Amino acid sequence: MAASPVSPVRVLRSPVFFSVAAAVVIGALFLIGTGADPVAAYRAVITGSLGSAGIGSTLTTGTSVLGMALALAIPLRAGLINLGGDGQLVLGGISAAAVGLYSPLPAPLTTVLAVLAGMAAGALYAALAALCDIRFGVPLLVSSLLLSYPASSLASYLVRYPLKEPGSSLPQTRRLPDGVELPAFGTSTVTVGLVLVALAAVAYHVVDSRTAVGYEMRMTGLNPRFSAYAGVARGPQTLRLMAVSGALAGLVGAIGVLSFPYRFLDGSLTAPGYTWTGLTAALLAAAAPLGTVLASFFFAVLQVGGLSMERTTEVPRELTQVLQAIVIVFLAARLRVTWRPGKRRDAAEQLTTEKAEAA
Repeated sequence: MAASPVSPVRVLRSPVFFSVAAAVVIGALFLIGTGADPVAAYRAVITGSLGSAGIGSTLTTGTSVLGMALALAIPLRAGLINLGGDGQLVLGGISAAAVGLYSPLPAPLTTVLAVLAGMAAGALYAALAALCDIRFGVPLLVSSLLLSYPASSLASYLVRYPLKEPGSSLPQTRRLPDGVELPAFGTSTVTVGLVLVALAAVAYHVVDSRTAVGYEMRMTGLNPRFSAYAGVARGPQTLRLMAVSGALAGLVGAIGVLSFPYRFLDGSLTAPGYTWTGLTAALLAAAAPLGTVLASFFFAVLQVGGLSMERTTEVPRELTQVLQAIVIVFLAARLRVTWRPGKRRDAAEQLTTEKAEAA
């Protein structure tokens, strides 16, 4: 099942390219309307995020954005929407912090154990949302979203009472012991967490394009009824995909705790909005592995570059959030317009072809 080459014309006509280009143009019109120079503003975004002073922050932010984008793209590839990323994220973070603080093992082993504990906590909690869907008929979108609130409340309670740093006025744990941290590259804030997330992206690409599991995911996402007729068991698939999704979200939480400031601070993992930015990236890329990586990097550039734009041009960084919203609106509108009956036949033909090639 070799992928067909992508021509430049096909890229230019793609909904994603159209949406991003439209967002850039409309953003420029907004800037002109406020009296700002759009060229200077966009240049500040690029230099502030990709220049020598900002590339480290972009990669650090991109680690969390890409991790959450992958976590949400994996179930989305099969037509499942996991809105519980925040809950799985904070449970992964608080679990990693607890293991890091109380493990009697040497620092390197404690670090590994903390990462695994964060992934396990996220996986189990996401699996709980899947069981609510499978056993009790609660839609996954609803169960995953509602389960985020008790998870966040539990983490908040733990960091404010049992795990709170003595004498501190902030809701935070003690600093992790020396050596219980993810190694950083040089003097930057970029850690090995970026490598872990990159490996997860590679694994997702291989599974999606080279394995029967990936084929079943894509087939289910395109046509659930067809996949059911083909013998794909929806319940076990949902449970597996949600567990993997939660494990990646928990990994992002563990990376956040095992990196600077090397502690769990209430609200610090959810305040940047990594879950929703990751979901936006996954939707923009239609959950495709390579597209998810590129979309995540694009949104990381916008987030970091927006701060630089605000400092150098006095244009508020909220403009970058407007650009993200415009991208999604135009993408949704473009897909709605182009989804004609012929497209449905093309999807059915693609499924039939892939089924024959797999056999």
